[in-house]
Amino acid sequence: MAAKAAVKRPTRKLHVRKGDTVEVIRGDDAGKRGKVLQVFPAKGRIVVEGVNIQKRHTRPTRTNPQGGVIEKPGPIDSSKVMLVCPGCDKPSRYRRQRSGDGELVRVCVRCGKMID
Repeated sequence: MAAKAAVKRPTRKLHVRKGDTVEVIRGDDAGKRGKVLQVFPAKGRIVVEGVNIQKRHTRPTRTNPQGGVIEKPGPIDSSKVMLVCPGCDKPSRYRRQRSGDGELVRVCVRCGKMID
């Protein structure tokens, strides 16, 4: 029998980037704001600071002689967050426009200010 070939998932373009401030709009953490720490485009998921906190019980090791419970944020689906505009400080959609030098930049739909 031949081994199955690995299925390559197409990467999706996400509406947020690492370092963006986002607000959660659905789920248990709705209303919380945080910074995007990691982005997984193949799975369409992101890790947001202070959201979806997961506990992991670890045994003592040389690097962590105390052991105990470690809390860290877990990934959530990117569709459950909205980008927060730094200009109007509200969650909003954005559009992409060309700047003066021809580079694509993100622009807030609410206030019209550049996000990048």
